[in-house]
Amino acid sequence: MDQLIIKGGVPLYGSVVISGAKNAALPLIAATLLAPGLHTLHNVPDLRDTRTMLKLLEILGAQWERTGTTIRINNDRLTGVEAPYDLVKTMRASVLVLGPLLARSGFAKVSLPGGCAIGARPINYHLKGFEQLGVTTRLEQGYVEGIVEGRMRGGTVYFDIPSVTGTENVLMASVMAKGKTVIKNAAKEPEVGNLIDMLFAMGAEIEGKGTDRLIVQGVDQLQATESTIIPDRIETGTYMIAVAATGGSVTITNCNPSHLPALTEKLLLCGVDIATTEDTVTVSCPDVAGRSICPLQSVDITTLPYPGFPTDLQAQFMALMIQAEGTAIIHETIFENRFMHVAELKRMGADITIEGSRAIVRGIGRGKLCGAPVMATDLRASASLVIAGLAASGTTQISRIYHLERGYETMVEKLQGLGAQVAKVKE
Repeated sequence: MDQLIIKGGVPLYGSVVISGAKNAALPLIAATLLAPGLHTLHNVPDLRDTRTMLKLLEILGAQWERTGTTIRINNDRLTGVEAPYDLVKTMRASVLVLGPLLARSGFAKVSLPGGCAIGARPINYHLKGFEQLGVTTRLEQGYVEGIVEGRMRGGTVYFDIPSVTGTENVLMASVMAKGKTVIKNAAKEPEVGNLIDMLFAMGAEIEGKGTDRLIVQGVDQLQATESTIIPDRIETGTYMIAVAATGGSVTITNCNPSHLPALTEKLLLCGVDIATTEDTVTVSCPDVAGRSICPLQSVDITTLPYPGFPTDLQAQFMALMIQAEGTAIIHETIFENRFMHVAELKRMGADITIEGSRAIVRGIGRGKLCGAPVMATDLRASASLVIAGLAASGTTQISRIYHLERGYETMVEKLQGLGAQVAKVKE
């Protein structure tokens, strides 16, 4: 098993290119199941999760090939409708094949999903949505089965809480349903918008992109298309926070700064300099009163659905607040188990107290974290430990980095390009 070795205390300088968004690539890959023919997807990151989704499509009968960041998928003949446990257990997003399979084949059987252990994340929202479209669902021996007699029919689907994968799954199921479907309290994340653009290019009729109310007029069939994955806003935000934590100045390219309004505002309040263009963001920590890096001010955050502060950046921001001056309150409202990184950060000298869904972070100031052996517990917790290790004095050893490789493409190489002393070694 691999681990990361980080020698911290080195400011980051230079530029880094952002990869395509994992959380957009997965639903777009699944959406190719909706129509036979040759689909072309550009800017697809090469990650554990994207490879898992492509392997799942293989099991269902699809053929695919990758050239650089472009993937071509041929779904002319689907030979299966079942997503097995051995594959799905490693990635929750595998459940996204349910909607397309129901729309195209009228039947689907998918193992209950796995992935990061950050909370229950039930798929009941998906199933209730499918049932509003005429699908009969049942849970049996760890599998979700869905069947529809004939063609799905339009209906009204309401989400009590905006669910990104729930919105995407129901959206894909509804595009070929008979009549009109209205999805209320839909997720508004940019990744949902990316999927809507692809479905529209395939011939779907969808109104309300970027709002919490989507109106879908079902069509008889869709056709294969060519689409581009949006830049990964979570990867972008992770590097923004890493520069703020270590000091220095980095220009992040091939990104969309407009997708990170809450993070940008919070970093500005911390005292970080940020300059943006349409597709770049430069993060700098200016000298203050002769000090090599600016002091950080504590800032409270509450994770919320888009455009609020992303839950996928909460752990990374906590690693930054450890070094701030003052006390920060971090309120996690999306996932109930997303503070598992706290114990590992405390091993490095952090002063953090958990009170229910809130973490109270008492800043210890810059340069006070100490390297230590730590263990990653989930994807974004891994990133928080990397940021803490980059900012700490001494050496940090991070084990179980397979979590990190699910969502960050060539992170070691990208950090090395910014001057970080980081290496991946066999444990």
